[in-house]
Amino acid sequence: MKILHTGDWHLGHTLFGYDRTEEQQSMLQQMVGIAKEQQPDVFVIAGDVYHTPQPSAAIQTLFNKTIIQLHDQCPKMPIVVTAGNHDSSSKHEIFRTPWEYLNVFMIGSFDRDNPHRHILQIPGVGFVIALPFTHERNLQGGVLQQLLDETEKRNTDHLPVLLTAHTTIAGANFKGHDDADGKTIGGIDAIDVHSIGTGYDYLALGHIHHPQFVHTGKHNVRYAGSPLPVSFDEEYEHSVSIVEIGSHGEQPKVQTVSIANPHPLTTLPAVGAASWKDAKTLLKDFPDDLPNYIRLNVEVTDALPSDAKQEAVQLTDGKQCRFCLINVVKHRSTRTATAQVTVEQLRLMTPLEVAQMYAKDTNMLFDEQMQQMMLEVMEQVKANI
Repeated sequence: MKILHTGDWHLGHTLFGYDRTEEQQSMLQQMVGIAKEQQPDVFVIAGDVYHTPQPSAAIQTLFNKTIIQLHDQCPKMPIVVTAGNHDSSSKHEIFRTPWEYLNVFMIGSFDRDNPHRHILQIPGVGFVIALPFTHERNLQGGVLQQLLDETEKRNTDHLPVLLTAHTTIAGANFKGHDDADGKTIGGIDAIDVHSIGTGYDYLALGHIHHPQFVHTGKHNVRYAGSPLPVSFDEEYEHSVSIVEIGSHGEQPKVQTVSIANPHPLTTLPAVGAASWKDAKTLLKDFPDDLPNYIRLNVEVTDALPSDAKQEAVQLTDGKQCRFCLINVVKHRSTRTATAQVTVEQLRLMTPLEVAQMYAKDTNMLFDEQMQQMMLEVMEQVKANI
């Protein structure tokens, strides 16, 4: 089985008021080109097709045309589209029947009364268990393992089994998600991957934008990541994953194909923060012909001038770049600093006390809930030593 695994397209997303349709059109055409070249057995979009539950008619039309183009390039290839937490489950479901005539399977909501509906068999190729975003209460009682067991019964030819889900898996790298607190991303609580069950050969995940494997020891649980960045903090390559599985029980082979963005997101300076004077120089010297989005990281002692944003906009006049924001970083000397401690004092402190001191010194949030989580992790570590 050869799989093109993607997700988190976030069609309709705007960046600081800038329309991104051109970028999204480019990304979608690259998707069509990759499918034409790779000729996958199945194309999986693991949730968050749209950025909002109510996308515009133009954005929905863009998506529909892309799906038809994908079908035209690979008529025998099933296209499996599951809803994410940003999507409207009903919009995925409403045209489910006509889409199936084009070998497109739109899965908007989890059918608790008929869970076997989520098992899709691709004759001679393999099985796909397609799960949309759903509240964890709908998956209680070992439902996922039941689906995997049912698939195992049907899989008499030992064909590959693909499971797809839109969720937060504990242990994943959350870089780029500014709402991450270590346990919850985008309102979805992290779950232990082992609670999902056993019997799949590859778990195609959506929701986390950083492409990555989640460690299980089997190298078969992966976020494909977002093909386009939705924030300046997504400072990593954006791509799709091409997955090949020989037979049921074999380890998948994965390669990535990069997605180019005609309007890259750029932070000035690239590392750290600059003074307001130096930041303005960087912006002024930025090449006139580069159509990048720009964020300035500015270190200040007191506050920025009241007309700073207006001045930054003026500096980009006549340039192709799109100025977005000034990210203010407080100068270290203005932060609340803790008293210096001796090595002997440090040895007498508990790890929690050291963390509390560090959080205070760096103005990091370290509330009671986070402190309790740290204590629980420390206990788990001690138990496994």
